[in-house]
Amino acid sequence: MKHKAPPKITLVGSGNWGSTIALIVGRNAGKHKNDFDPEVRMWVHEEIHENVKYLPGKKLSSNVIAVADLVTACIGSDILIPHHLKEGALAISLIKRFLIDKKEGVIRLVSEGIRGLLNIDTAVPMGANVKKKWPVLKKSFESDNFRINLTKDSNTVELCGGLKNVVACAAGFADGLGYGSNTKAAIVQLGLLEIIVIVELFYHDSNIQTYFESCGIADLIATCNSGRNRKICEAFGPATAEAIFMMLTKHNMISRFPLFFAAHQICKQQLSSNFLMERLRKCKGELPDKWVKR
Repeated sequence: MKHKAPPKITLVGSGNWGSTIALIVGRNAGKHKNDFDPEVRMWVHEEIHENVKYLPGKKLSSNVIAVADLVTACIGSDILIPHHLKEGALAISLIKRFLIDKKEGVIRLVSEGIRGLLNIDTAVPMGANVKKKWPVLKKSFESDNFRINLTKDSNTVELCGGLKNVVACAAGFADGLGYGSNTKAAIVQLGLLEIIVIVELFYHDSNIQTYFESCGIADLIATCNSGRNRKICEAFGPATAEAIFMMLTKHNMISRFPLFFAAHQICKQQLSSNFLMERLRKCKGELPDKWVKR
């Protein structure tokens, strides 16, 4: 009987998030040598086996091998964390954004794009949608400081990762105007409600329980209260807000989302930041009907 070699892992990307995952996956691959090839490739230019910008003092495991050429890094890999792919490879998308189909005016998930372009199975953080491969994914990512949960509601997980950036913009505006924690709490509350409604409108059958996982309320609060929310807003917020604005406008739904509308208008410098406070005082968010007991 031919012996089946353990799966090989390759990470594509080496920023803050990528380096953090490399630390975890590298340790787990070295620890579970019967389950994984101990060599973990990482597409990055080799320096000193450390990301001095984002993770100073945190040396990557010796089994995490830097490979400067993307094709070389991916050849023969079984798990991509995603070009030239081994048959049966699985891509794991850690991208906390999504795509907008401007022509159709709908959201396209990054995992859907990867699956369609590369024709391979795709999973997302905490929302593994490839059930038979769940045990190996959990074992490769979980650590004492990085808890992994299983949910079938992977669409909601992925959408929360992108939509939270617009709410972070609004939280940053409140900081800039000198408002306190109560105002920011109101922004988080309304932002969460608008996220829930957007997800339900464009990806039906979402589960309210998903918002109580790490991808929902927890990540939203952490992002809005982090000292990095200004950087997050500048990097991802305006583009996401504009995409959502275009989508909601096309479907004549923009009036239902005062926070997302205000964030977009302020990002485009079409309204002052004070407009956000005016909207916040007047609006009252409502859950989708299916979750409201009459």
